[in-house]
Amino acid sequence: MRQKIAVGIDLGGTNIRVALGDEKGRILARASERTEKTRGPEGVSKQIIQIIYRLKRNTGIKEIAGLGIGSTGPLNLKKGGLMKPTNIPYDFIPLVEPLKDEFHVPVYLLNDCSAAVVGERFFGAGKKHENLAYITLSTGIGGGVYVDGHLLIGKDGNAAEIGHFTIDYEGRLLCGCGKRGHWEAYCSGNGIPNYVELLLSNKSRESIESSLLMKAAAGDPKRVTSKILYDCAKAGDPLALEIIEKIGRLNAIGFACVVDAYDPSLITVGGSIALRNINLVIEPIRRYIDDYARNRIPEIKITPLGDDVVLYGALAMVFHPVEY
Repeated sequence: MRQKIAVGIDLGGTNIRVALGDEKGRILARASERTEKTRGPEGVSKQIIQIIYRLKRNTGIKEIAGLGIGSTGPLNLKKGGLMKPTNIPYDFIPLVEPLKDEFHVPVYLLNDCSAAVVGERFFGAGKKHENLAYITLSTGIGGGVYVDGHLLIGKDGNAAEIGHFTIDYEGRLLCGCGKRGHWEAYCSGNGIPNYVELLLSNKSRESIESSLLMKAAAGDPKRVTSKILYDCAKAGDPLALEIIEKIGRLNAIGFACVVDAYDPSLITVGGSIALRNINLVIEPIRRYIDDYARNRIPEIKITPLGDDVVLYGALAMVFHPVEY
């Protein structure tokens, strides 16, 4: 029997990653480029097409079974593209039709986190789970969810926007989406610096100026990044560890919302913040989640698919199509 090969695409506002892979989840070739933002709405699909042709030439692969795309949002699945994406300056970016017209094979599109949970279910830790959630803690916070074996998609493809769960009813911080009090505003890579600044504004200068955290930020709370914070926590700085604990509690509230909304038997966690700071991220969540969740707490673990979880999901979408 001839080996079936699929194309998986992880489309972000910064980078496009493309892979060729088989039904067993083996990635045979891959490429990555900065996302083209200056060639008009069709520029992204043209860039993807060029990458695919290059990978096919390099591998000698002639036939592909289909293409799967895990994309940054927001999406319009009925139109098959991106609607006013945050990091790409066009109102609509077509994806499905240009690729289908070029390669004459099925093309599947999902939100990147929905794609990730598909990858987890078929190629990762979720193979035995009908109720599964994937959560990314990265520049933003997002999720993908299976309930009773069905992937949750929603009317536009944005059903599991868990990063916009409200975890602070006082709304002290503004989310990038323009709303207040969202989980992403406090615990994402973009949100952590603002939360650190908020926490430090309630402390006296004398109590924090000798900390490693402040020294690493040249004495300016506005210069604390998530990397600086976690590096200082790893070095044992008490102030950084105190802030990490508060972030961990807020993450636990977000995870508890996921547990109570979807009742998964497994939650896998990815994203740059989680993957690079596993214990500092996961342990507080496990410690505090029982204070907030009503449903039975599932297993919570780091995804074994690492940074490639969306690529695996994009490949899996071809071999295990999702109806919507």
